[in-house]
Amino acid sequence: MAGIDPRYERLLETGLALAAELSLPAALQRIVELAAELTGARYGALGVLGRDGTISEFITTGVTAEQRAAIGHIPVGRGILGVLIDDATPLRLHDIAEDPRSVGFPPNHPPMHSFLGAPVTARGQVYGNLYLTEKQGGRDFDAEDERALTLLAAQAGVAIENAHLYEEARDRAQRLEAIRAITTAILAGTDTEGLLALVVRHARELAGADLATLALPVDDDRLAVEAADGLLAEQLRGTVFAAEGSVTGEVLRTAKAVVLADAGTDPRSAQPIVRAGIGPAVFIPLAVRGRTLGTLTVANAKGGRLLREAAIPLVESFAEQAAVAIEYGRLQGELQRLAVLEDRERIAKELHDGAIQALFAVGMGLQGSAALAAS
Repeated sequence: MAGIDPRYERLLETGLALAAELSLPAALQRIVELAAELTGARYGALGVLGRDGTISEFITTGVTAEQRAAIGHIPVGRGILGVLIDDATPLRLHDIAEDPRSVGFPPNHPPMHSFLGAPVTARGQVYGNLYLTEKQGGRDFDAEDERALTLLAAQAGVAIENAHLYEEARDRAQRLEAIRAITTAILAGTDTEGLLALVVRHARELAGADLATLALPVDDDRLAVEAADGLLAEQLRGTVFAAEGSVTGEVLRTAKAVVLADAGTDPRSAQPIVRAGIGPAVFIPLAVRGRTLGTLTVANAKGGRLLREAAIPLVESFAEQAAVAIEYGRLQGELQRLAVLEDRERIAKELHDGAIQALFAVGMGLQGSAALAAS
């Protein structure tokens, strides 16, 4: 009896290994490497789909860091990559360039010919697509390669879903802990500067970003970076800039978040975080009771990785709660100032009334003395 194809034995081992992997980045990288190994591909990639249906992450194997940097921005899902996004079924090609749906490769891209792709799905949801090129030996990918990749993609879908669930649970716990820390600080009477510093530190940690800043209005035309944590924090903290022509100014005006793949290419260059050399960034309004207090920004260094897809709604949710906490802290400060003013008014009134009573008593005494002297 013929033995089991070693490739399928490897797939069984792979399923167990992927099921135990709870780190999403590690799981994605491992999936790409296994796909290339199982099919004999020189290059492999996993395009993770974002909420808008385009590729939000692109994990590769076989391409060096220098090559990726030279190619530039990750693909968004046009050409052959887009075919799999639009039609989530396996696809095999003899030569990518010969297919009429191909849009070619960007400059500095290594040459690629043979192609095999398959969607990564779990419970009817498409998480992304596996792309393999350049079958070793100059051959085409065959039906067995397609079958192996399809099985791996099914295992990958389950692994990605498990990692997503674990990531969501961890993020939720982190967010609750961040809100607890801010609430505790407010109840302990922490001043506004200390409170804002806590907000940006926790926002950066939640997003796993290089930098977080918080900007508040100075007047109708100007904004100031009141708090910053992480990369370039010292350089940015205290910076005053014009609301007009800045991303923050637009977020304050519209009360809508702005997500940028590369802040450095955005025309709203009045933003100091842009001039400082920041790449991927998200600008989130701090709004409470229909009023926008300021903006919270989390970002990575220029040329850095995109912010993970799950981080954006996480920081948005944190910003909503942080805005309430900041407003509460501000109101508490106002109440304390009012209490001080009331004490001052009471003391002044007591002093005023006491002085009048003393003067009246002195006057009465003098009148009595004058009457005695005249008799």
